Amino acid sequence: MVIHKDFWKGRKVLITGHTGFKGSWLCLWLNSMGANVYGIGLSPQTEHSIYKYARIADIVDSNISDIRHFNKIKELFDQINPEILFHMAAQPLVRVSYSNPIETYETNILGTVNILEASRNCESLKAIVNITSDKCYENLEIERGYKENEPMGGHDPYSSSKACAELVSAAYRLSFLKKEGIAMATARAGNVIGGGDWAKDRLIPDVLNALEASEDIQIRNPDAVRPWQHVLEPLSGYIILAEKLFLEGNKYAEGWNFGPNDDDAKSVSWIVDHLCKSLSQDSKWKKQAGEHPHEAKHLKLDISKAKKYLNWNPSWTIKDALFLVVDWHKAFLQKEDMQSKSIEHINKYSDLISKDLD
Repeated sequence: MVIHKDFWKGRKVLITGHTGFKGSWLCLWLNSMGANVYGIGLSPQTEHSIYKYARIADIVDSNISDIRHFNKIKELFDQINPEILFHMAAQPLVRVSYSNPIETYETNILGTVNILEASRNCESLKAIVNITSDKCYENLEIERGYKENEPMGGHDPYSSSKACAELVSAAYRLSFLKKEGIAMATARAGNVIGGGDWAKDRLIPDVLNALEASEDIQIRNPDAVRPWQHVLEPLSGYIILAEKLFLEGNKYAEGWNFGPNDDDAKSVSWIVDHLCKSLSQDSKWKKQAGEHPHEAKHLKLDISKAKKYLNWNPSWTIKDALFLVVDWHKAFLQKEDMQSKSIEHINKYSDLISKDLD
């Protein structure tokens, strides 16, 4: 697969959700290639964040704003005049969607409408990568990977909100964006991991926090299988897809899956055991007591389409990804420069995919 660094030099790129985990990594990567990066997002939602420790505000024109407020969003689009948009802003957590479904639906559906409405009136904009979720598919608890043309759905508010965001995107693409010369694709990625994730109710942060506190690790669904992947894997897919949309237009304006190879779809308990082993600590986890909201047991993505038409392939295994999580976290505990450490990981990944071409 090929990422053309020269393409991004001087390019005006807008990222919604730039203060989040994936958004911060994307800001670092695009900035390192010379892009002029602008962000729209809420203030970081946790005390610790990669946005803070990697000093993302130093490299991005950052605008703290809520995508539910259309007038402000439209004003920012008019000021920025982006060429490429990555829409990542969302309420991203399943369990939070149970406790606050209104905010989840407002952000993930109406917020997406606001972004697309502002986009269709933005003359400079040529390409949109709208990041939804692997959970947008109607989950039938099958062990094979879901393909891009399978039905949308969702048992929980989060999943159904992402399915709705896909439907909204398809309607805007057909009704407005194609006519305006704006090519938009939706991207569905798996469970991303990497350094700098402190989000509530995510497995890796929960494990690291428990180990640091010398507490038993509490797991809700130890047998649940997920498509785990390092955060740079789907981001590479988004970047390649954005290039294709900008240069070749609506040929690529559809849904795309970015996930790991089948062998790297692992159970939650496997991830915990391997992470503890990497940290040279005994695995002391137990199933969390009590009733928990419904979550899918099996979830995989079929990535054959991205492999065939984008020449995109996963480059790091789940063991590689967990090694890098530990490497980043140890550097953080040792108070290293985390912007430099994060760029080190990006360069390592970039060098690897470049070697794949040799």
